[in-house]
Amino acid sequence: MNRVLLGAFGALMLVAIGLFMWQGRAVETQGLPPPTAPGPAVPEPLPNAGADAGSLRGPALPTAEKPSDEQRRFARYDINRDLIVTRNEMLSTRVAGFRKLDKDGNNLLTFEEWAVATVDKFDGADKDGNDRLTPAEFATTKPKTKPKPRCSC
Repeated sequence: MNRVLLGAFGALMLVAIGLFMWQGRAVETQGLPPPTAPGPAVPEPLPNAGADAGSLRGPALPTAEKPSDEQRRFARYDINRDLIVTRNEMLSTRVAGFRKLDKDGNNLLTFEEWAVATVDKFDGADKDGNDRLTPAEFATTKPKTKPKPRCSC
């Protein structure tokens, strides 16, 4: 009995939805203007270049503004140029560094994987192998700075 009532109710709802769609379509076509036949396009006359050439002026030239440091930084992260930085766009610049630390390639960085990189850096700096860094040895752990390219202009 419940199935019969549920089926009848479903059929009634489908009829009601169809009726609303049909009525909505009729309202859409009532407000449109009647179609007209396209006429020939009349071109705008060109100005006379003889006597009027001195008084004619073209549009103003566009000006280019130098972007600020913050605008350039934002543009570097905004990959698809929609003026919104998403989480994926923000993290995309960090992928190479993450892949270098993720030794087993499971996209999870454990403490051990991070510690391996730190221990390798420490072992590379500890030249005498005494598990202590002198100031001269510690200075070798400083991140390398890339030299700025010379301008070729």
